[in-house]
Amino acid sequence: MSDRTTGPGAHLAPAERIAVALDVATGAEALAMRDALGDDAGLVKLGPALFVREGMPLVRALQDSGVGVFLDLKLHDIPSVVARAAAHAAAEGVRYLTVHASGGAAMVEEAATAADAAGRGTSVLAVTVLTSLDLAAWRASASPDEETVAGAVGRLARLAIEAGAHGLVGSAREASILRSAGGPDAWVVTPGITMPGSGSADQARTVTPAEAVASGADVLVVGRGVTRSENPREALRSIRSFFEEVAS
Repeated sequence: MSDRTTGPGAHLAPAERIAVALDVATGAEALAMRDALGDDAGLVKLGPALFVREGMPLVRALQDSGVGVFLDLKLHDIPSVVARAAAHAAAEGVRYLTVHASGGAAMVEEAATAADAAGRGTSVLAVTVLTSLDLAAWRASASPDEETVAGAVGRLARLAIEAGAHGLVGSAREASILRSAGGPDAWVVTPGITMPGSGSADQARTVTPAEAVASGADVLVVGRGVTRSENPREALRSIRSFFEEVAS
C-alpha cells in the first residue's frame, strides 16, 4: 500500500478527490444529477459520449454551477492534433484532461506543454492500462509479450511522466506502481471504483472506495455507485468519508 498522505491530493478537500462520472445520455440529465449532488460534489467527469453530444457548453454550465470538470477524452492521435485539443480544453479551465500514454512520449509531451501554456492549471493525465482490460485483453490489443498488467502499467507510467504528464490514470490495484513512477508531485487517479456488493459491469480490475483510498490515490472516479444509487448524495458522502478519515 502507498502512504495515503503523499501526492498532491493530500492538499485537496475531500469533495475534490472524488470525480463523479456523469455517464448519462444528455446534458439535461447531467445537470440534474449535478443538482442532486449539491454541495457534496466538488468534481465531475465527462466522457467522450456525453462530450460529443453536448460539447463545451455543458462543460461551462457545470463549471458555472461550482464544480471542477474532469474531461476524460483519452486523446490518442498525432502529437500536433492532441496538442491543439489540449490547448482548447485548458483554455476553458478544465481541471483534468486525459490522454493515452500509449500515444507515445512526443504526444504526451506536446499535450502537457500546450496545457501549461494556457496557464489555467489544467493537469494532463496519462491513461496507462484501461481498467476494463485484463491481461489477456491487453495482450490481444496492445502487447502480446507483456508478462503482467502491472508491468504494462509501470512501463507506460514511466514513459508518460518522463514526457511531462502531470499525472497518471490506472487501477488502484497498481496505485503503488503509479506513485513510484510519478513521484510525490504527480496525480494518481483511479477509476474502476465499485461499491461493496455491487457488480463490476464493464470493468475487470476493480476495487472498493476503501481500498482505493488506502492505496494512496489522489482522486477516485466513481460512476454508477453514485449516479444509480437511490440516494446519490448520500452515496457520495459515504465515499467522501473515507478521505475525511485520512485527513483527520
